[in-house]
Amino acid sequence: MSKVKWGILSTANIGQKQVIPAITRSTLGEVFAIASSSGKASEAADKLGIPKVYDSYEALLGDEQIEAVYIPLPNHLHAKWVMEAAKAGKHVLVEKPASLTAHEMKEMQEVCSRHGVLFMEAFMYQFHAQHKRVKDILKTGEIGEVKYMYASHSFFLDDEENIRLSEEKGGGALYDIGCYNIHAIRHILQAEPIEVKAFSKLDPKYNVDMTTTGHLWMDNGVQAMFDCSFQMKTRDEYRVVGTKGEIICQHAYRPDRKGHKGTLVIKTNEETRKEIISCDQYLMQVEHFAECVLEGKQPQYTGNDTLQNMKAIDACYESIRTNRTVTLT
Repeated sequence: MSKVKWGILSTANIGQKQVIPAITRSTLGEVFAIASSSGKASEAADKLGIPKVYDSYEALLGDEQIEAVYIPLPNHLHAKWVMEAAKAGKHVLVEKPASLTAHEMKEMQEVCSRHGVLFMEAFMYQFHAQHKRVKDILKTGEIGEVKYMYASHSFFLDDEENIRLSEEKGGGALYDIGCYNIHAIRHILQAEPIEVKAFSKLDPKYNVDMTTTGHLWMDNGVQAMFDCSFQMKTRDEYRVVGTKGEIICQHAYRPDRKGHKGTLVIKTNEETRKEIISCDQYLMQVEHFAECVLEGKQPQYTGNDTLQNMKAIDACYESIRTNRTVTLT
C-alpha cells in the first residue's frame, strides 16, 4: 500500500504530541522528515523516530521525496509557509487558524490552486464521529426545529511567556480557541453568519483578547452565541437547542483528553439519554488528508470553508474594534 511521505515544519508541541504520533499510527502516511529553525529538529527526530532532519524549512521543502507537509508554526507564519510549500509542490495541512485574515487566506488559496496542491486547515475535532451523530440526530427532528446554538472553549493560561499572548504572532483567545467555536457553529448548523456582534477583554500588557464573546445571526434563521477565554477553567462544549429538546456535546474539541470518547447528552420532553462515541480524531484527520493526496481528490473541509471561517473571525474583530454589529457580505 502506498504511503504519503510527510515533512513537518517546526517542532511545535501539537506536532510532537498529537499529529506526528497520529501519522505514525496511520496506514496511509509516514513521517519522513522534520525541520526546525531553532536547532531542535534532531532531538525531536530521535524521540519520534523520524529518519531525516533539516536545519531550515527551505531545505525540507526542497526534498523531492516529500509529498505533503504539516505546518504547526506560530499563527503569523502560516500564510508565508503555506505558500512556500505550495510553490515547492507540497500538499499542505496547516494548523488553525490557517491565516490571520480572510485576505491572507484568499491569497493562500490562489497560490495552492495555481501550483496544483491540496490544502486543508487542521480542525481535527470535526473528524470525530460524535459530530456526525449530532447532525444525524438533528435530521431526525428529535429535538424539533433548531432555534439556538451555544459554543464554549476556554482554559486558564498562567504562562506569561506563552506565544498565545503575543500580539505580533497572532495571539489572543479568538484566534486560538474561538476559531473552534465559530467553526462548530457553522459546521453543525450547516449555515453561515450574516451578522456578528462581539465583545472582548484585552490584556493591558499584551494587547490580545483574553476573553471574547460573540453573537452570530445565521443565514438559516438560527441565532448562535460563543465564548472563548484564557481566564476560565477548561471547557470545550457546545449545545444545540430546538423546539422539543437539546443536544449537549460535552467534549466537543478535545475528546482525546477523555480517552477519545465523545459524550452526547440528548434531552427531550420525554427523556434524557447519554451516548458515548469513541473516535481517534487526529488519526482520522491525517488519514483523510493522505487519502486525498493518494487519490487526487479534494478534502471534505475545503479552502472555501476555511475562507468563510476567517471572514467570520474578521467580522468579530471588526465588531470589537468598532463596537457595532457587522454585516458579512
